[in-house]
Amino acid sequence: MVTITPKKGNLLIAEPTIIGDTSFNRSIVLLADHSTEGSIGFILNKPLDYTINDLVPEVEATFKVYNGGPVEQDNLYFIHKVPHLIPNSIEISLGIFWGGDFNKVAELIAKEIISENDIKFFLGYSGWEADQLESELKTNSWVVTENVYKNQIIEKNYETFWKEKMLEFGDHYSIWSNAPENPNYN
Repeated sequence: MVTITPKKGNLLIAEPTIIGDTSFNRSIVLLADHSTEGSIGFILNKPLDYTINDLVPEVEATFKVYNGGPVEQDNLYFIHKVPHLIPNSIEISLGIFWGGDFNKVAELIAKEIISENDIKFFLGYSGWEADQLESELKTNSWVVTENVYKNQIIEKNYETFWKEKMLEFGDHYSIWSNAPENPNYN
């Protein structure tokens, strides 16, 4: 497998070797920003037992909320693919945007103008200080891949996403695709 240098918009796929890491075990992270100062991303495949309505009662919708990562878990973040509808959005890449005017988001949800296929909510984010992610890459904690799904990644099936990536990688990764999340269950 060819290793690529991380950049914003890439995916970080947790290596099977980081078993036991409660935050990142079997995670797929979308890098929202990557620079010499550090990196920020959101875990795409770790749903929480909350909906947006549980956290923001005035937003009457059952959109799932995901664990974005271990940093600032008391803050709500979102990525989306409708920047023409949400002012102040920041482009990550490939038609995926981060943040914007939350009041407008609430209004668009109430009017059923945007759906769960357009937006994904997170509690917290994943963050790395300068050179920290590169250090983790050297210890084989992550595989960096291009985001071939573009903005369709927002609607990707989170339940099978990590397993699919292991199968795509082939070779010694395939065996991990059917292994239990906790090896003690084997």
